[in-house]
Amino acid sequence: TAASTAAAAAATATGGAVDASIVHTVALAQTWDGVADVTGWLGSEKLDGMRCVWDGKGNLWSRTGHQVHAPDWFTRGLPLRLDLDGELFLGRGRFQECVSIVRRQDKPDDWSRIRFVVFDAPNAGGAITERLSAARDALQGHTYAQVHHHWRCNGIEHVRDQLKIVEDQGGEGLMLRHPTAPHRGGRSADLLKVKSARDDEALVIGHEAGKGKHAGRLGALLCRLRSGVTFKVGTGFSNAQRESPPPVGAVITFRYFELTQAHVPRFPAFHRIRPDVQWDV
Repeated sequence: TAASTAAAAAATATGGAVDASIVHTVALAQTWDGVADVTGWLGSEKLDGMRCVWDGKGNLWSRTGHQVHAPDWFTRGLPLRLDLDGELFLGRGRFQECVSIVRRQDKPDDWSRIRFVVFDAPNAGGAITERLSAARDALQGHTYAQVHHHWRCNGIEHVRDQLKIVEDQGGEGLMLRHPTAPHRGGRSADLLKVKSARDDEALVIGHEAGKGKHAGRLGALLCRLRSGVTFKVGTGFSNAQRESPPPVGAVITFRYFELTQAHVPRFPAFHRIRPDVQWDV
C-alpha cells in the first residue's frame, strides 16, 4: 500500500530496527492561533532538521521509531538513563542534505557537520525548565550535542517580533512550550508551532504528466491529506524534481494560502519530501 511504501522510505533513511513505542512518546505541536495568551511560555526557533530521540540506552531513533545509525563517536558521551528529544540539524534550509547524510552509511565523517540539538528530556520529570536543565547538565562538554536556546515569552507582540527575526534570517518559524506542563507524547496544546506561511503534510498518491514546457516530466503531484481530501500540487518544483519527482507513497510538506470551504488547500506549492515522516491515518 502507499502507507507501507512511505514507511519503507522512512526505514531506508534510517535503519532496519523499529521501536514502535517511540512514536507514542514524541511530542507533536499544534498550530498557534495568534490569539491565545502564551505569556511565560518558552520560545525557540523551529529547526529545519530531522526529529530524533535518544533513548538513554545507546540508541538514536527517528520520530517514526526507526533506528538511526550514527557513528559511535557521534553518540559517545550521551547520557544513559536520560531520554533526549531533539533534531539532527545541519543548518537552516539544509534539511535534505541532513537526511542524505543520515541515510548514507558509507560516509560517517559527514556526521561531524551535524549537531543533535536537544529541546526536551522527557523522562527527567518536572516542567520544561527542569527537563532542559537536566539535559544541559548531561550534555556539558559534548562535541556534537547541545541544548537548544530558549527564551521566555513576554506576550503576543514578543512572539511576532521573534518570528520576524527568525524568518528574516532564513529560519522556519518558532516553537512555544507550556512552562509548567509535564512531557506528553502525541499532539497537544502544550506545544505550539508558529509560522507565517501555512504548511501541512500530504501523501503522494499519483503523478500527472506535464504539458507545454513541462512535457515529458512531472506536471503535478496527486496528493491526499490525512483528512482524506485529495488535491494537486503543481508548483514549487525545481527542474530536477520534475525530472525525478517524489514517488507514490512518499510524504511531502507543502505550503498553501488557506483552505477552501471544502477544506482543500488553495495555491499549494511543494516544499520538500519528508522521508522522516510515516503516514498514519
